[in-house]
Amino acid sequence: MHEYTASDSLRKHMLAVEAAMRAYAEHFEDDPDRWGLAGLVHDFDYERYPNAAHSPTEEHPAWGVRLLRDRGWPEDILQAILGHATYCNVPRETPMARALFAVDELTGLVTATALVKPSRIVHDVEAASVKKKMKDKAFARGVNRDDVLLGAQELGVDLDEHIRFVVNAMRGVAEAIGLAGTPAPPAREPVR
Repeated sequence: MHEYTASDSLRKHMLAVEAAMRAYAEHFEDDPDRWGLAGLVHDFDYERYPNAAHSPTEEHPAWGVRLLRDRGWPEDILQAILGHATYCNVPRETPMARALFAVDELTGLVTATALVKPSRIVHDVEAASVKKKMKDKAFARGVNRDDVLLGAQELGVDLDEHIRFVVNAMRGVAEAIGLAGTPAPPAREPVR
């Protein structure tokens, strides 16, 4: 992740996705380390190979998957990573793959919702406010709302519950993803 990703915001996104993936792995009684790794590295190549053309075989995530495959990464993680980009046309056949797709865009929406709060704290984010922001197309324009809806549907979870679940997972890593709040400015000494 650090070798290929310099952007602090992209690293925080990957950590948020990792947290949500770990939580869903536990929910589905699967391996949180394995699912967490899928979430952590799913976008490691995005900064260098952003894939504006949405090529299924070049740039993100295909480039990264080829590198990980060469390094011996498990095929189920690689398939989940390919499946999180709809333009790769890789079916999301496993719960891990469906979860990665379901949490990827949603973590971005939750982050954006937290960042417009005066506190900038994910603990102050409620599912209802995320859902309301989701309806505002001008808010967090980079978040694909259709993917958020499809992700919950494919995962077989209610959208409101899915949002609450992801918010709760992100609360567990609030400091690491920069959403633990903005520190209060230091108290000023009175002038004498």
